[in-house]
Amino acid sequence: MTTLLPATSSDPQAQWQRFCSLLWHDEALGFWLDVSRMAIDQTLIASLEPKFAKAFAAMTALEAGAIANADEQRMVGHYWLRTPSLAPDPEAAAHVRAEVDRLESFGLDVLAGRIGAPSGSSFTDVLWIGIGGSGLGPLLMIRALQEPNAGLPFHFFDNVDPDGMRRTLAALGDRLRTTLVIVVSKSGGTPEPHIGMLQARRAVEAVGGTWAQQAVAITMLGSRLDQEAVAGQWLARFDMFDWVGGRTSITSAVGLLPGVLIGADMRRFLEGAAAMDAATRVPDALANPAALLATAWYAAGGGQGRRDMVVLPYRDRLEVFSRYLQQLVMESLGKKLDRDGAPVHQGLAVYGNKGSTDQHAYVQQLRDGIDNFFVTFVEVLEDPGDIPPLEGENPGDFLDGFLQGTRTALTEEGRQNLSITMQRLDEHSLGALIALFERAVGLYGELVNVNAYHQPGVEAGKKAASALLDLQARLEERLADGREQTLAQLQAELGLPSADPLYWILRHLCANRRHISARGNWGQPDSLVFLHD
Repeated sequence: MTTLLPATSSDPQAQWQRFCSLLWHDEALGFWLDVSRMAIDQTLIASLEPKFAKAFAAMTALEAGAIANADEQRMVGHYWLRTPSLAPDPEAAAHVRAEVDRLESFGLDVLAGRIGAPSGSSFTDVLWIGIGGSGLGPLLMIRALQEPNAGLPFHFFDNVDPDGMRRTLAALGDRLRTTLVIVVSKSGGTPEPHIGMLQARRAVEAVGGTWAQQAVAITMLGSRLDQEAVAGQWLARFDMFDWVGGRTSITSAVGLLPGVLIGADMRRFLEGAAAMDAATRVPDALANPAALLATAWYAAGGGQGRRDMVVLPYRDRLEVFSRYLQQLVMESLGKKLDRDGAPVHQGLAVYGNKGSTDQHAYVQQLRDGIDNFFVTFVEVLEDPGDIPPLEGENPGDFLDGFLQGTRTALTEEGRQNLSITMQRLDEHSLGALIALFERAVGLYGELVNVNAYHQPGVEAGKKAASALLDLQARLEERLADGREQTLAQLQAELGLPSADPLYWILRHLCANRRHISARGNWGQPDSLVFLHD
């Protein structure tokens, strides 16, 4: 490769030569990746060679079925979902192929009306119940790929916000009788989808629907949800696999079933992901787009995540992409300990929205403010053919002009940025885009020596939430005897080191009239006295 020229060179010809040296392009995929405006130099590339040798070997072992998530003693097999022949045993490969066939057949039968609502009518809507990757993946698929008037409209329970549930159910109204309800929970025991399922079932039955003939489960074989679906004779169930994490589940039934139900070609989506997987297996950091991305991330933050990633896709259809990447990148790389147990507090913060709208919101700071970020531009070359130029003005030209102008303005101020360009946005290219970032995350995790496939922080949050809910039950029981009690008295009786959690719980209970009232000033916690109504 040509010796790299400095990223900060003011010589236009030198900048051009550097661009040519750090440009990756695949004609068949219709992808370009330009990292020439990142702080990559010859010294960094040389220093990372030994790390990349280990990283490429680790990824090869992962795809062959090694225990990549040692903490949970699990294989990591999302790559097998789009290339089943890579699975470590023929049974797993056959299972993956059978699930794709089965969910595609089911989705097409729903769209054709061969599988319909209990009333005999075709399904009119889908209510999707899933959190994290089980909500973000389907949302990305729908926003990016659903064409007007194609497939079924989707509605989401992706939170346990009662107001959000109320609004969603109100929007569906009587159409709940003809709504297909899909509940997603890998373990089957996650509280959020279970709570959403209970509320959905109540609402469906309240308008005369028949839950068993409208409900579908996506879960692991034998899970609590799977057992409930089997016992209740639900309309259908589809498998999730122990070796697929939520943040990499979009090429499983979690992403494929909604794709089919919106009328998209999921075979092309899987083909795109598989094609990018092949491109990112090349054991050469400068010829591998995922390795180039990982190198750029490492260069930007000194291998310690000292800069945030600002994601700016210049298409409305990719508005959700930054949210999708937040989970994929931050849950994978945000770790307190490295693989050797040493404290490292690694991570890579991700935020963003879309261009050109949101460049008006924060490009001012990106160009002139604190230099604690790098920008990832995502560009789509081809515009839709049914939006013509009017009065000599072409919307697509202006969109591209804003992208190039913002990119130039940032570069002039020495602000690091990289660009991903796709010939077009369709099922194939979306699959490739997702696969590119999945592999980059895996490689970067190896470079900084963290386990990219577990989530101890998330598990800690779940345990803390469970403990607080248990405390709430004990608190309500304590107040049920009718005595007036202060925070200090309740703290002592419950044996707590602080009254802080009691204050937060009681404020919520009183605001929602849960048979507990308060006397005193909420701004002066020690003045409060509580009584069970």
